[in-house]
Amino acid sequence: MSMNPRIETVTQRIRERSAATRAAYLALVDGARSRAPNRSRLSCGNLAHVAAACGADDKVALLESAKPNIGVVTAYNDMLSAHQPFEAYPTLVRAAAHAAGATAQVAGGVPAMCDGVTQGRAGMELSLFSRDVIAQATAIALCHDAFDAALCLGVCDKIVPGLLIGALAFGHLPVVFAPAGPMPTGVSNKAKVEVRERYAAGLATREELLAVESASYHAPGTCTFYGTANSNQILLEAMGLQLPGTSFVHPGTPLRDAFTRAATVRAAAITALGDDYRPIGRLVDERALVNAIVALLATGGSTNHTIHFVAVARAAGLRVTWEDFDDLAACVPLLARIYPNGDADVNRFHVAGGTAFVFRELLDAGLLHEIETIVPGGLRAYAREARLDAGSLRYVDAAAVSGDDAVVRPANAPFEASGGLRLLQGNLGRALVKVSAVKPEHRRVEAPAVVVDDPDRLRVLHKQGRLPRDFVAVVRYQGPRANGMPEMHSLMPLLGMLQNQGRHVALVTDGRLSGASGKVPSAIHVTPEADRGGGIACVRDGDIVLLDCEAGVLEARVDDHAWSERRPAANDAPAGHDIGRALFAWSRANVGPADEGALSISCGPPPLPDSHAGARRTEREYDIGRVAAHAPFESKDA
Repeated sequence: MSMNPRIETVTQRIRERSAATRAAYLALVDGARSRAPNRSRLSCGNLAHVAAACGADDKVALLESAKPNIGVVTAYNDMLSAHQPFEAYPTLVRAAAHAAGATAQVAGGVPAMCDGVTQGRAGMELSLFSRDVIAQATAIALCHDAFDAALCLGVCDKIVPGLLIGALAFGHLPVVFAPAGPMPTGVSNKAKVEVRERYAAGLATREELLAVESASYHAPGTCTFYGTANSNQILLEAMGLQLPGTSFVHPGTPLRDAFTRAATVRAAAITALGDDYRPIGRLVDERALVNAIVALLATGGSTNHTIHFVAVARAAGLRVTWEDFDDLAACVPLLARIYPNGDADVNRFHVAGGTAFVFRELLDAGLLHEIETIVPGGLRAYAREARLDAGSLRYVDAAAVSGDDAVVRPANAPFEASGGLRLLQGNLGRALVKVSAVKPEHRRVEAPAVVVDDPDRLRVLHKQGRLPRDFVAVVRYQGPRANGMPEMHSLMPLLGMLQNQGRHVALVTDGRLSGASGKVPSAIHVTPEADRGGGIACVRDGDIVLLDCEAGVLEARVDDHAWSERRPAANDAPAGHDIGRALFAWSRANVGPADEGALSISCGPPPLPDSHAGARRTEREYDIGRVAAHAPFESKDA
């Protein structure tokens, strides 16, 4: 099947737009390559420190041999359920590395906060910035220059994008991602949401709510809804950065352990020391990024990636825009219904055909690029399912037909003809909406604005009986510069409950939403944000606001002259408790806008000056991990 023309057009547009920065990035990647172990460049004292704590065999390997050394960057902690299984990975990885004729060391750890714990709390204001801290922590782990490949252990929301951005700063290294998998299915997401909405209406007790929440989030592994964490996994597979079929296998199972061992062996096999060198900086090109976006759209994945993958692209010297997402959405069909886009969880999706089925359908329809990946066979290898055979992985072709057509469908009979996201534009600015989770009858809302600068204020107005029957909640001063761009997921039970009553409600915010948020039409990531004087700061209570998902319109129905006379309202949100917020004042002051990745650090090199195009560069100039410590890129609307 030939490539879809629109896919080709968007890919070429990214390629041309990024030519200068991509060339500069690849110059750094190629210059940093060494055909000897990277640790051979270290002084004797440096190298002695690398091996000091190792066992006798590893010391010999590190000090006297040319065996590859794998640096493990782990996001382990035992509060975050998705990352708790990583506790056991280092022992498994070391053994697999030894069997493959390599060594492995934990190079460093990165923070991994749980958005499920911080939803609706002040800690959520640190969530987005944690991505950039993770990228920097990844750079710190790998900067020892003692590793020939990296194995990244991460699953959740900001962790995978942060690891990816950090790893791309060492684009000369092969990098393999190894996830932990989802927890078993508990109480259904639909049942959980019903109790949440009854609680918001005062019809359920706290004890009932805690019981259903605990029955839903109940074991080690990823939450089973299709939010940002599980979207991460599908996108990594679509880019060819983790093993085929590894995304949705439960922790602590023989198959999961086989995946972890195989990921280690693969990392050892693709270093510059052998004849199958596959550095991450070369693998992550414009085609891989388009594949990630197509996979996101085809499965109705998290809106957070409209921010994260703009940032990831920059880390690889590429420029991706929201218009690229929107143009791709017009030609990518929706092939999966996973909560919040449907009733199924990721476990049911996996059983119904999962990633292998979806990738096969997209490849056959000319919607995914055939690219080089970490495994032989290119992306077509990802259209196969993994099996366990005598303790090792074996692959078989994806199922010919869907195992459950209420969950996953072929490209010629999709749930919807276009993908899950839309770009909205109007006098309020630019925003995104996750259309796939909104029923058709709720995709257009025109109603009076209820304007708040603090999400809790909306709940207070509801308790006081002061909300109109139909309204658009405009929650402003929630952008990256204002307060770190927290998620507004805690408002969803209230708004969902009001929608259930037959009321027409919508959300407009310069903040974010959890990947689990769904049925209420929500224009999010409004740019420019209120703190930059964006149109959202000029809305007043009672203004009629139109949010039209299908037409791509977001506007206040205010006379043009009157609108031009409006001035941004001041932020009247109360000051909260600090809980570390002051430490991120520099990040808030320097962060870029959402549509440029909301980056508070530098990502990717500046274009290479023509005069230096053929110049010899020093070893220091190849130290591409240093870029993450620089000041962030200059914003176009700073």
